[in-house]
Amino acid sequence: MPLETFITFASEAEMVGLYGLALIVAAIVTSYLERRRLKRASIDNVGWVPWFAISFVCMILGAGLIALAVKGIAAG
Repeated sequence: MPLETFITFASEAEMVGLYGLALIVAAIVTSYLERRRLKRASIDNVGWVPWFAISFVCMILGAGLIALAVKGIAAG
């Protein structure tokens, strides 16, 4: 089944699960960026983006959305 067909006919619970999955992927990417910022070569070259806070918020929201999606998909 193509992705466009799946998204067109997906239930609300499946869409919420996809949004949760996207947030988990964003949390993984931002965790990598935070690790990269902490291991920088130049101590004076400090970034301004709070990667840890973004990662934490994405992980909490993503986990919550996936939990809601699992409950909705299980209910039918």
